[in-house]
Amino acid sequence: MATTATHEALVGGALARQPAGHAGFLGTVRSEFTKIRSVRSTYWTLLALVLACVGIGALFSWGQTQRLTPLDAGRNFRGAHVPPGVAAAVAAEIHRTAASISLFGLLIGQLIIIVLGALTISSEYSTGMIRTSLTAMPRRGTVFAAKGVVFGAVALVVGLVTSFLAFFVGQAILSSQHVNTTLGQPEVLRTVIGGGLFLAVCGLLSYGLGAMLRHSAGAIAAGIGLMFVLWILSQFLPGPPSGWFGQADIDKWIPFNAGSAIWEHQANGLNPFSPWIGFAVFCAYAAVAVIAGLVVFLRRDA
Repeated sequence: MATTATHEALVGGALARQPAGHAGFLGTVRSEFTKIRSVRSTYWTLLALVLACVGIGALFSWGQTQRLTPLDAGRNFRGAHVPPGVAAAVAAEIHRTAASISLFGLLIGQLIIIVLGALTISSEYSTGMIRTSLTAMPRRGTVFAAKGVVFGAVALVVGLVTSFLAFFVGQAILSSQHVNTTLGQPEVLRTVIGGGLFLAVCGLLSYGLGAMLRHSAGAIAAGIGLMFVLWILSQFLPGPPSGWFGQADIDKWIPFNAGSAIWEHQANGLNPFSPWIGFAVFCAYAAVAVIAGLVVFLRRDA
């Protein structure tokens, strides 16, 4: 009886010392940040992300140098009697294309961030660590939000660094044929920042899938299927639309196409979404996955 009374007094005292309101959220964020940076695989995955995006972007830029040479507006229009509006339009086209070329590695980088996003939460189910996390912080919503905030912040910072590195390396290569661009050109800065935003939202989409499926392999397969396999399958649709159905009618809703509108220059006009509208559609996909993951996280036993 005395032991029970002592236990209740200790618990009551501990609860009384906790601040009111959103108590424990900042502490949970610090705990989740400690988790993500203490796992060695996090560093290797992020390093692979940077190397893949920068390396593939550099290789693609090098392969495009000869193809882009005839489009050099500075040389083609120098001294020629061309309407200023036409020259400006062609020059803007070249700048947008050059920026997108250097970010081509994001096509593979999205797959790497999908892996990390799924593992951020699904690995705790496979190891049983999720029970320890919920014992330390019984508020499941707080735990889920803290994990998402920490991972989202890490993905955004690394995504932006990766995007800018890929851009500068790619432009250095393209400059050998004078078809490079700079951040000061119209829409170029938006393109580069958009690459980092795209990677961060890819990771959050996978994070939501991981919370729903709670199995690493299944979540990774679902993320790759949505972002990569679905995009490949869409390439087999009929090109010119026939009636109401065709590639142009569906392509804009494919998750990769919607998200990449913010950084990939659609020279063929196949994607009718503007950059920010397409990115908003992509964010909506991620929001649905995260909300569904939260519902599952709150309702299912750990």
